[in-house]
Amino acid sequence: QVQLVESGGGSVQAGDSLRISCKASGYIYCMGWFRQSPGKQREGVAAIGGDGSTTYADSVKGRYTVSRDNAGTTLYLQMNNLTPEDTAQYYCAADASCGSWVAPDRHKYTSYWGQGTQVTVSS
Repeated sequence: QVQLVESGGGSVQAGDSLRISCKASGYIYCMGWFRQSPGKQREGVAAIGGDGSTTYADSVKGRYTVSRDNAGTTLYLQMNNLTPEDTAQYYCAADASCGSWVAPDRHKYTSYWGQGTQVTVSS
């Protein structure tokens, strides 16, 4: 089984930036991020395929950038201009495909998961 470990979460002020990362124990074609806050459904945030193609949720387009290292085993999420609505547990995930990453319930069909890292944004 491939294992994923997130790091880099923390508490910041609105308008600040943060970069979180995820290291995988093996290569998977698609790596990306989900997030979940109390009382809300887990939602796809961003993903990147092995060909470098990216997918973003509308709520983060223009503010977040997803990337991975050249080996494809370390995933990053650069989060800029954060707002309190970005507060959530952020989960690294991986799958054979990045298709429908931001569609409802996509997380139910995603193969590999990290334990999550908390991002808290204060106003």
